[in-house]
Amino acid sequence: MSEPGDEAQSGAGFTLTREEGLARIRLIRSPNIGPVTFGQLLRRFGDARRALDALPDLAARGDGRSSAKGRKPYRAIDIGVVEAEIKAVRAAGARYIFHDSPDYPPLLRQLDSAPPLLIARGRADLSRAAPVAMVGARNASAGAMRLAREMAGALAEAGYPVVSGLARGIDAAAHQGALAGRGETYTSGCTIAVIGGGIDVAYPPEHAALQSRIAEEGLLLTEAPPGVEPTQRHFPARNRIIAGIAAGTVVVEAAFKSGSLITARLAGDYGREVMAVPGSPLDPRSHGCNEMIREGAILIQRAEDIIELIASFDGLSRSHFHEEDHAPLDGFGGDRLPEADEAGDEAEEGGADANDRIAALLGPAPVGVDEIVRQSGLSAGGVQMALIELELGGVIQRHAGGRVSRIV
Repeated sequence: MSEPGDEAQSGAGFTLTREEGLARIRLIRSPNIGPVTFGQLLRRFGDARRALDALPDLAARGDGRSSAKGRKPYRAIDIGVVEAEIKAVRAAGARYIFHDSPDYPPLLRQLDSAPPLLIARGRADLSRAAPVAMVGARNASAGAMRLAREMAGALAEAGYPVVSGLARGIDAAAHQGALAGRGETYTSGCTIAVIGGGIDVAYPPEHAALQSRIAEEGLLLTEAPPGVEPTQRHFPARNRIIAGIAAGTVVVEAAFKSGSLITARLAGDYGREVMAVPGSPLDPRSHGCNEMIREGAILIQRAEDIIELIASFDGLSRSHFHEEDHAPLDGFGGDRLPEADEAGDEAEEGGADANDRIAALLGPAPVGVDEIVRQSGLSAGGVQMALIELELGGVIQRHAGGRVSRIV
């Protein structure tokens, strides 16, 4: 795939001009723009270039008191920053994969919070073959590490790419096992690593060789710009990609408060299969997996159990492990802004009054957008337009599961 700084990108009904590619990168890198808002802006304005032109006015309406507070007008990120990023992507031997590209992971594309673009090195075709996520403890036991390597190798041999986050412990064991797997479908490199930092940053440092090998034989993905050093705040976003790419997530070993359980709950929220390997009740590193099984995750003891489940996965999960109180909104029109012929109704009920009304309903605790629609008396489209303006104005922030809160 050619870069946005070159000629237009195209393929399988997908065409993206150089100018639109640059605009999309610039839009997602601009302040207060996340994946959900990015998608809503594209649907509202038709393309990223028009959305960029509209940002200052939207932000001004979102914070009507900006001038009184002495804040500077909203500005999209400078085009020079984007051009420098594109050069760094090329220098790293990577490329962009846009949300509507045929190379974009198909299961990830289904999510409202899917990244508008990914930066990739390696074989994009791996994400199209019902991948299985395998995660677990960083301080994993020797037995759990061995099991992860064996199961990942068997999955690779059966043609199921293994997705993980390149962390210490179970993640690394899963990648190593999948790289060693040899099957009829994939002769090598049947693994996908999703990292929290830049495509050119090795983290943890001791996994530099493993990361390089995955980029050469498998697939390395990130949504972060080059040069970004991963911090704790990057990992939840990485985890949503791991869960979103895969048809199912297996937790091999995890304590009660392990980040792996967050990935598993996201997978459950996304309607994917959630599996866990049971462990000794005497080992705290197994308490999280045992609790997952008690709450509805499917018990897994060998790779064949995973293959049987994933081979018959038709989009309806048989597991029941998810975040019940924060489940993603399904079928709610909030993630869709009105089309051009509906804009008149939205404009009538929008503006400063609507923004003030919605801001008054919000506090620091995240609330579902459907609840805001009910309590505000506004249409779903009117609420979403107001939320975009409030987000750009720095008044609210978005959370997983289609929830928002006020910044205090």
